[in-house]
Amino acid sequence: MTKKKNIELLQGNEACALGAIRAGCRFFAGYPITPSTEIAEVMAKELPKVGGKFIQMEDEIAGMAATIGASLTGKKALTATSGPGFSLKQENLGYACIAEIPCVVVNVMRGGPSTGLPTSPSQSDVMQAKWGTHGDHPVIALSPSSIKESYTLAVKAFNLAEKYMTPVIILMDEVIGHLREPLDFDEVKDLEIIDRKKPDITPDKYQAYHGGEEGIPILAPFGTGYRYHITGLTHDESGYPTMAPKVVERMNRRIVNKVEEHKEDIVEFESQNTEDAEILILSYGGSARSAKEAVLRLKAEGYQVGFFRPITIWPFPEKEVGKIAEKVKAIVVPEMNMGQLKQEVERVVAGRTKVLGVNKVDGELITPAEIITVVKGVE
Repeated sequence: MTKKKNIELLQGNEACALGAIRAGCRFFAGYPITPSTEIAEVMAKELPKVGGKFIQMEDEIAGMAATIGASLTGKKALTATSGPGFSLKQENLGYACIAEIPCVVVNVMRGGPSTGLPTSPSQSDVMQAKWGTHGDHPVIALSPSSIKESYTLAVKAFNLAEKYMTPVIILMDEVIGHLREPLDFDEVKDLEIIDRKKPDITPDKYQAYHGGEEGIPILAPFGTGYRYHITGLTHDESGYPTMAPKVVERMNRRIVNKVEEHKEDIVEFESQNTEDAEILILSYGGSARSAKEAVLRLKAEGYQVGFFRPITIWPFPEKEVGKIAEKVKAIVVPEMNMGQLKQEVERVVAGRTKVLGVNKVDGELITPAEIITVVKGVE
């Protein structure tokens, strides 16, 4: 008798939600918004089956606030949104950054600004993910390009949030959110799951924001007998507000460096045919699927073209891109915006090679043919 395969045809949004549950997520708070609503729908259906809680909040601000509150009790917590909702979450996202509260925020990008194109694809929130909330703060943002990655990166997002005690953003786009592909659950059954550390000292010696040697705090779940203060103000090692310049400096540098100093562990990318490439196509998310097809067609015509896909958008894989820039005569960056990640590539390349954009902001996916036209125009 042939064993039945454990395969399901899923949307990216559905796979993301199931991946979050696999990672141990047991709380979701959010507000319905196109094109991310299927994430909330799946969480509403599936969380009660594993002892979790789903709550539909009155708005996006409250959705982010409730997610933070749930995390402080020790639960892995998720919220999902798109466009204007991501804008509304920014103040509380900054609160989670400075208070070092692990959580995951999914942004299924759509066209903007404002209400924009609610049902059409875009990648216009790349810079908002990095600079959307004010002040210097750590940013980890991941971008899936397939249904399988929508699942696995949801797990990775929670692992990174729990390991580095920080919010993590999943930057999907409407193409990936609503695309359907088969997912073989047997291929993803052995994913590593990381949980946040717990205090190994007595409550009388505990300082939540001490950070230890790696600069990463250990926040005891509320109600477990450990006392500390949670605030959006700059604070000392016990969490209490302070304006002492040395303490403020130490806190700000520590929360940024806990990510910056661990890039080797955080950054993930896909690279193909870059060793002998004359031109590199660098793309991400839904646009990367067209870019891969463009590479295949160009190579069939004899062009020496390489492909690079940042899976971790922030921190950006600048070391790897910088090395490739030394060898190619141009880097082509297809993205569904007016050149947001292209600017980061230009910063990293620092004039060592040309950087060309393939940009589309009409609510339509970039086609392989459009990418090929730009590549063939490189002199």
